[in-house]
This record gives sequence, structure tokens and C-alpha cells, in this order.
Amino acid sequence: MSKVDHEQFMQRAIALARSVWGTTHPNPMVGAVLVEHGQIVGEGATAPDGGPHAEKLALLARGKTPRPGAVLYVTMEPCSTEGRTGACTDAIIAAGIKHVVVGTIDPNPAHAGRGLDVLRAAGVEVESGVLEPECRDLNLIFNHWTTHGTPLLAAKTASTLDGRIACRTGDSRWITGEPARADVMQWRRLFPAIAVGAGTIMHDDPRLTSRIEGHEEWCPVRFVFDGLLRTVTDKHLPKVYTDEFHDRTIVVTTPHGGMGYVRKLKELGVQVWVLPSATQRAGMADFRARCAQERITGVYFEGGVQLLSELLRERHIDYLFSYRAPMLLADDRAKPMLNGLRTEKLTQAIRIADVHHAVFGEDMLTRGRVVYPEKLNVDETVFSLR
Repeated sequence: MSKVDHEQFMQRAIALARSVWGTTHPNPMVGAVLVEHGQIVGEGATAPDGGPHAEKLALLARGKTPRPGAVLYVTMEPCSTEGRTGACTDAIIAAGIKHVVVGTIDPNPAHAGRGLDVLRAAGVEVESGVLEPECRDLNLIFNHWTTHGTPLLAAKTASTLDGRIACRTGDSRWITGEPARADVMQWRRLFPAIAVGAGTIMHDDPRLTSRIEGHEEWCPVRFVFDGLLRTVTDKHLPKVYTDEFHDRTIVVTTPHGGMGYVRKLKELGVQVWVLPSATQRAGMADFRARCAQERITGVYFEGGVQLLSELLRERHIDYLFSYRAPMLLADDRAKPMLNGLRTEKLTQAIRIADVHHAVFGEDMLTRGRVVYPEKLNVDETVFSLR
């Protein structure tokens, strides 16, 4: 088949992977397409954790032994380890498939390329790297988890072109338009958890769920960072402590918050993580380690400025989603997107790599992996006030 044919069928496999968006953690989203004589005869996408992988589902969808010359397209290298569902390479070989086209290899260093080697050793023709960037981008969370053993901590911002998220009065609704906000809902559906600070809870009282037209409302794990438990003292408790998803809310606090408030939260059915800290701020390294222990593979941080700036200062933002609206405030007292560093030279700037751009209505999204300089110069006067 031609390159155009390969890309056409791989695009279909990518669409299948996207059809199970956010439902496969801690496994990757993978799509597979079985083609005979230029026609699709079987399709599959990764089932939820513990269920069949995409390749096996595509073969099962065929309903009978594939014809000679059949080609299997899969967005990620087939697994070669037994696991709970058996190795996909074994299933491919047993089905008599002699040609496999792969998008990207398994990011796990212990497995990378091994599945392709197993197939080739069995006489299967293997082609890899077809639409590789698109296939790799499907699994930002899995890729980070499997290579680092820690959750992907991503930050989301929505700002003006001059990097402001609110007027000096605090007015901020809405900087970005409905199409950009709808895209945020898609990313909320992908990440196993979402996080905000106490200020955001008290100012906006957000629901922190994914609400996508045509789909049932989805609630990820909801983290509230509140080192002093300020969100519990008010008689009017926020939605995340009282709604139908309150048992999916976890308050991240410190020993300075007061055990009485911790008990109150637990009585409401809200979970509490009390992390050790000499200050009122929970340590991000401890938070990341606790998430890894609980197998929470990714967290989508939506603010506010203080929380995101602390993450950045401690080098814990792994990935950035930056939405920008075509407006300017041109006011040095307007609220900045991030702060707390003293960047005196461009060589000290934080960079974004593997950049992706997208347009939503009049707004622009820039997203990518955060790359830190060798040294961050912290403005201690900013953080000493918190």
C-alpha cells in the first residue's frame, strides 16, 4: 500500500483511540484497524483497565481468520508481555497476520521495540513511525507515567495577550470564549484528576466536572489545595464538598489546618490528605509521591495564580496548556498569569517544547512540555507574603 493509504488507515486508528478518551487509565488509549484488500474489516480501541486491548478487539471484530495479505494498523506498538489479557503480539501471530503498521513505539524503556522484534522474529513485516507525532500525542499522561513513574502534572491558564488573567478589580469572566472553554472540558475528561487552590474555590465555587454536550457529566478526582482549611470555615460550603460527587473530592492540607476541620470534611464524606509541611503550603513533592502511591497518573491544575506559581517555582509543572484571548489589559496592576521568579536573562527563561497550537473561535491554545533552565531565580519577596 502507498504512504497515503497507510496514513488514511492510521488516521482511522487514531480516531478510534480518541473514542475512548479518558477511559483507559492507567493504560494508554490505542486504536487498531484490520484491513483486507483496501477495506476495513475489523476495528478496536482499548477497553477500560483490565479489558481487551485494541488489537485483540479488532481481530475479534473480524469474526473469522483474516485473509492472506491482511494488514493490521495500530497506533502504539503491540504489547509483548502477558499481563492480565495476554500479549497482543501472540494474538497477532496466532491470527496469521503478516503485515503490521505501527504509529509509535511503547514509551516504556523496558518494552520499547520489543513487540516489534517479536513480530519480526515470527516472520511478520513491520512498518513503524506512520503519523508518529500524532500517535505519540494521544497518550501524554501514559507516556509520562510509564517513563517517570510519577503523575503528569499539567497547568491550565487562560489569559489576555499580555499575560493577564483578571482585571485589577478581579473581573475575569470570561476572558476566553465558549469554544476554548469547551476544549477545557475535553481535557478535564482526559485527566484522572483536576486541582485548584482554596482561593479559586472561595471566589468561583466551581463544580470541577467535565460537561460535554451529548455526554453524561463526568467527575474526575477533585483536589482542593487548602493548607489552612479556609474553605471549610464558611457556613456556606462549596459545591465540591456537598454535591453528588463529593466523595471524589480530596482536600490537600497541612497540619496547620486544624484537626477539627479535617473531621468536619470527613463527616461530609470528603477525603483529606494531610501532608507534612513546615509552612501553610503542602509540599508538591509529597503530593506527587502520594498521587503515584494512589496510582493517579495525571492531574490537571486550573489555578489559581498562587498554586500554579508554587508549582512552577518547585519545577513541578510538567506540561502547560495556555489559552490566550485577543485582548489587552495593559495594566501593571491586573492579575498576572504566573509570578514569583526573577528572570534577568533570556537564558533563564522557562521554555515549552513539543509545541502544539490550536485555534478555538477567536482564542489560541499553545500547549507543550515544560523545560526548565538549570537554575530558577526565585523572587522571595513574592512568596514571603503568602
